[in-house]
Amino acid sequence: MKRAIKTKNSFENFKRPRESTSARSSANVSDATPVPTSTAALIPTPVGEDGVSEGDNFGCKRQQRLNMAIPVVDFSVYELEETNVSDDKFEKLSEELRKAFVEVGFVYLKNTGIHQEENWPSEGVEDFRDGMVSFFNRCKDLSLRVLRVMSIGLGLEPKVFLEAHKHIGSDKNDTTLRTLYYPPLKSDVSKPNQLRCGEHSDYGSITLLFQSPEGGLQVFSRTGEYISIPAISGTVVVNIADLMQRWTSDVYVSSVHRVLLPTVSDSRTRQSLAFFVHPDNEAIISCCDGSDKYPPVKSIDYLLSRFKDSYG
Repeated sequence: MKRAIKTKNSFENFKRPRESTSARSSANVSDATPVPTSTAALIPTPVGEDGVSEGDNFGCKRQQRLNMAIPVVDFSVYELEETNVSDDKFEKLSEELRKAFVEVGFVYLKNTGIHQEENWPSEGVEDFRDGMVSFFNRCKDLSLRVLRVMSIGLGLEPKVFLEAHKHIGSDKNDTTLRTLYYPPLKSDVSKPNQLRCGEHSDYGSITLLFQSPEGGLQVFSRTGEYISIPAISGTVVVNIADLMQRWTSDVYVSSVHRVLLPTVSDSRTRQSLAFFVHPDNEAIISCCDGSDKYPPVKSIDYLLSRFKDSYG
């Protein structure tokens, strides 16, 4: 019997195009570029609808959030092999993630405990399954750690989000690891304004993305601009998905993103691995700040409604 989890949901302010790729599959891949040594702004990404976002949820005034950036956060204090984390380090990490997810919705995590070589199976096809199963479990462990830090960043009990993600890897949860392959394209085939992957936002809680060096990923800022998210070696891109935004009453931001076609001179393939994290199917998601901004919804019902909206 699953525990009904009260949480918070909100993404209506910002009309999102629907996701164009199938939502279930079995694996995803990774991207790369040098990691900055600090968590300072990497890429200017203004946020906030019309430049201003009102509200004081969880003690966070969301005003004048301009000229923000996609930050790089060092996750080493809570990486996968780390079991002892001091309160002050946890507090600092949770505040950095909270700031990123409130202001931008995307973050690079470095020093997570998942190493670059784990993102790809060895060349032999025979051990592909074992490699993907192992990688799935590593992504699961990392995502649960991220969710724990996210709840602490909102001043909630550490297990608030974890209680709704108890069955990742079973048929009681639709979390999915996908391998995404974009074939090479000749310049004379592509058309103006054509995309490799159309504008969309993700459906569930969070997404872990491992990019290949070719890049092409862009996120839509609240000032109406698309900002590039280049691959950074040794990092995992983490973004908020729609159900998490609703769960947190719009405190954590789910941003529309897309993948561009390569430039005329770049005919390489593009690969990435995406780990789409969803709450357990039977979990009841309602606003975790106790408000009634969004009505409670069962996780699986929400997911199916999004599939219906996207695919008919």
